[in-house]
Amino acid sequence: MHVALLTHSVRPRGGVVHTLELAQALRERGHRVTVLASAEPGERLFRDVDFPVELIRLPALGGDLVAQVRQRIETLVDALPPLLQAGRYDLLHAQDSLSGNALAILGERGLPLPVWLRTVHHLDVFAQDTLNRWQERAWRAADGVACVSDSWCDHVRDDLGGAPERMFNGVNLGRYHPGPDAGDPARLQALGVPAAGRVCLLVGGVEERKNSVRLLQAFARLRHGDPAWADACLVVAGGASMLDHSGARRAWCRALADQGLAEGAGHPVLRTGPLPDEMLPALMRRATVLAMPSLVEGFGLAALEALACGTPVLVSRRPPFTEHLHDTPAVAWCDPEDTASIAAGLQAAALLPRLDTPPAVCRAHSWARSAALHEAWYARALTAS
Repeated sequence: MHVALLTHSVRPRGGVVHTLELAQALRERGHRVTVLASAEPGERLFRDVDFPVELIRLPALGGDLVAQVRQRIETLVDALPPLLQAGRYDLLHAQDSLSGNALAILGERGLPLPVWLRTVHHLDVFAQDTLNRWQERAWRAADGVACVSDSWCDHVRDDLGGAPERMFNGVNLGRYHPGPDAGDPARLQALGVPAAGRVCLLVGGVEERKNSVRLLQAFARLRHGDPAWADACLVVAGGASMLDHSGARRAWCRALADQGLAEGAGHPVLRTGPLPDEMLPALMRRATVLAMPSLVEGFGLAALEALACGTPVLVSRRPPFTEHLHDTPAVAWCDPEDTASIAAGLQAAALLPRLDTPPAVCRAHSWARSAALHEAWYARALTAS
């Protein structure tokens, strides 16, 4: 098959990583794959790949979130028709609501499209009804929909009336392994990560659904009250999101001030922003614990990547984590809405032994397995069309 995978960004976000890893795994199964990715002015794909990538250049965006989303969708509607020339692709697979909306609009306008499918990683609840409507259209208009966890499949089927397929994320064990890699010390020093002491790592930036502020409060509680955490560092990596997280960032700054914690290299809290591709595995290997006390996740892939590096993790005792990590070693649990529970979970995770090899859950969730499932889904969708 010749498949186009559509993704909303060239930044190192979970959905983009999923797209690139799936593209590579499908290619290794003998399929032709092209990735179509939106890019803001001056941006390039964060990772070098050995399959074709078509960049759809966005204009300088302005206005509120609704206006910016509208501009992104309109740009895709204008740019996609020449890229989707009749017969070029056997199947289109959209990984996000922006490309899903663009394909829905093009279909409504009568543009002949191949079979197109949509993966829903998770769904947000927006304050703006327009965004909620666009989010829904972006999967309902597709010829088929998939989710990456049982809980999201259940929600889309039972609460929204969809008929989703269950797909899987995967872990790239070539990138995420106990290591260490020879270049790790220099990479970590360049970031300002301390060479000694406990490191608590949060991946994804400061966002409400990542529960960043409660994690900061729990970390401060330990740093002030537990001698073993007196010199610990909280590292927040990533954060390349197109959504408006200004409210979460304001709450973060207030919590820093309330707890008397300084931020930056050499201080108790370090926010790195988006990172070069090779930095994240190095950080995961250095971390004492990866913390994911998330309120909402699609799959929680970072937890499996950290475990593949041998690093204990703290996760919320709720789906999707409870689906695949319930009997996994080096996992601690917390109630994500209780700061004391998060603090206790961090303490417990820090005392768990590191893993010498990736656990079974990481080996089971391979990109090769994911690609095989996607291939079978694509074949069923093409047969049904």
